[in-house]
Amino acid sequence: MLTDRQLFVLQILIDDYIRSAEPVGSRTIAKRKDVTFSPATIRNELSDLEEMGFLEKPHSSSGRVPSEKGYRFYVDHLLSPALLTTREIGNIQSVFARKIVELEGLAQKTASVLSDFTNYTSIVLGPEVFETTLKHIQIIPLTGNTAVAIFVTNTGHVENRTISIPTGVDRSDIEKFVNILNERLSGSSLVHLREKIFREIELVLKENIEKYEGIVEMLYHTFSYENSDKVYYGGKTNILAQPEFHDINKVRSLLNAIEQEDIVNRLLRSGSRGLQIKIGHENDVQEINNCSVITADYAIADHHMGTIAIIGPTRMEYPRVVSLLDLVSKHLSHVLTNRYQSE
Repeated sequence: MLTDRQLFVLQILIDDYIRSAEPVGSRTIAKRKDVTFSPATIRNELSDLEEMGFLEKPHSSSGRVPSEKGYRFYVDHLLSPALLTTREIGNIQSVFARKIVELEGLAQKTASVLSDFTNYTSIVLGPEVFETTLKHIQIIPLTGNTAVAIFVTNTGHVENRTISIPTGVDRSDIEKFVNILNERLSGSSLVHLREKIFREIELVLKENIEKYEGIVEMLYHTFSYENSDKVYYGGKTNILAQPEFHDINKVRSLLNAIEQEDIVNRLLRSGSRGLQIKIGHENDVQEINNCSVITADYAIADHHMGTIAIIGPTRMEYPRVVSLLDLVSKHLSHVLTNRYQSE
């Protein structure tokens, strides 16, 4: 159990180290106006905090820096979210007030905004395909036997695919099977579309369209979805500006790691909801062991859709990042929910 004075000294040291990236000594702490005890007393407290594992001494003659245990205690017990400026709040609100039609555009803009405001790397993990449903299908004939199939999902994602219409299928048949698809498939999970086509749609098409076999095969190839997430990045190279990452080999391995979809999923999909902070080795990815990862989820009508993350050094400006991430995730959820309910 830490004393009030030890708590005070620990918070001062971590706040100072976050700002300066330099080890903090007793004299630095003693010079603060809000500190009333002597350098000798501070040295004793720093020594005790180091012995308890909250601080580390990089070199024998240097000051001290927080350990991962120290950061964890700081985040769990001493952190107070920073008050954002009116300008910062206004800038974020203006981004989400713009009309961005597709989820991709909104997700990419979210990643860019967070990286710009924090100077760290940001990642927005798009909705899982299992959680994304089909809302509407439209097929527009082009020339010959080709057409464009347009799919709209519940998340606002719009996808166009060029398809080949089977020989013998005319425009009236196209209208019939599009109506059948919208009636039977609307609200279905994307990864279950093929299954539903063979279980339900094939029988209905057989009753209504003469050349139904070719249409069924076309639909099988058209509705090919895998269970994967779309990943949007902001400020990938921002990490280069942090003094902890001047080692090019360390940076290369980190950047390579966050480019890999399986690593990003393992890193960000903890199964926990709300704002989460993982520090250093709490991240079970070796290349991220020198980083902290803060995540928040976003939702449509209280239904979890994806994850927003900030990756930075363990010397991250936690109070400000927590406030920004919380505000941005709420705005993104609000915009998506309003769009979903109005459609």
